[in-house]
Amino acid sequence: MFAVIQTGGKQYRVAKGDSLRVEKLPGDVGAAVTFDKVLLLAPEGGAAKVGTPVVQGAKVSATIVAQDRDKKIIVFKFRRRKNYRRKNGHRQPYTELKITDITG
Repeated sequence: MFAVIQTGGKQYRVAKGDSLRVEKLPGDVGAAVTFDKVLLLAPEGGAAKVGTPVVQGAKVSATIVAQDRDKKIIVFKFRRRKNYRRKNGHRQPYTELKITDITG
């Protein structure tokens, strides 16, 4: 069984036992998180339930494995012949999840 959930403005296809990184969520490591915005629910060998916009009564449970920041990316702005250079760094925070259960 798999589901499509929405969190942080993005959609993810998840199945039980999957590990995924999402935009930072509040909570400590080991805490449980429940996603109510389930857009699609597909059991093994059965017909998929597509929500309008969400599937009623469907939930996806997960536990927080890590709260961390991604690798640094360099943002470099440059205008030729204008003596304009700006160098900036950015590290995006994320939450790593382990999917424990899909109900629907």
